[in-house]
Amino acid sequence: MEVYESYQTPLSSRYASKEMAHLFSPAHRFKTWRELWLNLAIAEKQLGLPIPEEALEQMKSNLDLTPEQFDIAAKEEKKRRHDVMAHVHTFGQVAPAAAGIIHLGATSCYVTDNADLIFIRTGLTFLLKSLAVVISRLSAFAAQYRALPTLGFTHFQPAQLTTVGKRATLWIQELLWDLRNIKRARNDIGFRGVKGTTGTQASFLTLFDGDHDKVEELDQLVTKLSGFDYAYPVTSQTYSRKIDIDVLAPLASLGATAHKIATDLRLLANLKEVEEPFETTQIGSSAMAYKRNPMRSERVCSLSRHLMVLHQNALMTSSVQWFERTLDDSANRRITLPEAFLTADIVLSTLQNVCEGLVVYPRVIARRIAQELPFMATENIIMSIVKKGGDRQEAHEKIRVLSHEAAHQVKNLGLENDLIARVRNDPYFSPIHEELEQLLEPQTFIGRAPEQVDKFLKEWVQPALDEEELKVAVADGGKVELSV
Repeated sequence: MEVYESYQTPLSSRYASKEMAHLFSPAHRFKTWRELWLNLAIAEKQLGLPIPEEALEQMKSNLDLTPEQFDIAAKEEKKRRHDVMAHVHTFGQVAPAAAGIIHLGATSCYVTDNADLIFIRTGLTFLLKSLAVVISRLSAFAAQYRALPTLGFTHFQPAQLTTVGKRATLWIQELLWDLRNIKRARNDIGFRGVKGTTGTQASFLTLFDGDHDKVEELDQLVTKLSGFDYAYPVTSQTYSRKIDIDVLAPLASLGATAHKIATDLRLLANLKEVEEPFETTQIGSSAMAYKRNPMRSERVCSLSRHLMVLHQNALMTSSVQWFERTLDDSANRRITLPEAFLTADIVLSTLQNVCEGLVVYPRVIARRIAQELPFMATENIIMSIVKKGGDRQEAHEKIRVLSHEAAHQVKNLGLENDLIARVRNDPYFSPIHEELEQLLEPQTFIGRAPEQVDKFLKEWVQPALDEEELKVAVADGGKVELSV
């Protein structure tokens, strides 16, 4: 019962994937700190500092924390008011041969900031793979409905026809841009490295008796041991918080894309043209039993808004960092960074679930087209009557009058659009009566939409997903099942 008696964020307890929730967990965070301390000790020993092999072996054997060690660390932090030193002390208890050299020459940000950069890079990789799967699922949907005519909307008012698949390509294109932006951010991530308390490496220069070459080599060695190709050339005590801006910006942009897609799906659900999956035992409303609410798309919108505003935290935090650092970034970043990644993870998994179960209702779509197409066909009718020898201005006036009469039937009397029946009954249009069915064929109003879908999927989507890590992610990506 104890777990139910204190607040837990629904991001991890209710929605997020196990992989992303684990990435930002205390167990993984403090294990990463220990790995960083080990890498530092290995590099320092390699460069000549007197660190016994036994110390390294004990550190290697105790990278994972036990529940007892978490308790020790909590007590130490309460006493010392310093989380890093609490964990230095705790690590030293289980690796006594290393107790005197753990964190040697380092400042707290050696572990806190370098660990955050590791988590950020890994988290962006998780998101890239999830996003690739979403794009793949939505692309299959676009291909399936590439040629199905549907009413287009501008200002949410009826406009020229498009196709269900073409509309989906608009969503996919924005997701491809998100894929590009997140990949750029991931590939740009460097390592803070070993820079000391204010970024000058003074403590390490002292350790190596003024040998600048060894200090530079130490930075390079630890960077390589930690899995990075390069370290930022200059830092203060922290890595620049502008890096957080660059990371959260593409995540916020992804939130905008997801919100737009989910909003379109919510509107289409209201029109009963396309719906998200709805399970046989699912309840839409506690009072209105008939309801089929688009709760998945609503969740995407809700969380996407949260994801978009988190970027503001990074902007404000970066802007108020004084000189070599202030600590007013710390508590904010402990919340903002994990929440951004967990939220993006949830948005993508929910969106994937929606895309894997989209239901299209062609007859509803056809009925709505039939209601609006007569008005859209008026220009074609005028052109056809002119080809038969009619006068363009006279035909225009005839259509104008009949259109207003039909609009009166629809708007004032609540009846069906009878414009075509009025055209059929007007002797003026008798030369084209036999052509009316052809003039009203929806396929003639969709332009190059099917061909645009084919070209887009072949020339833009497939090359983006053919990159090896994304190809593997798509191949291995199973269906998403939501627990709530």
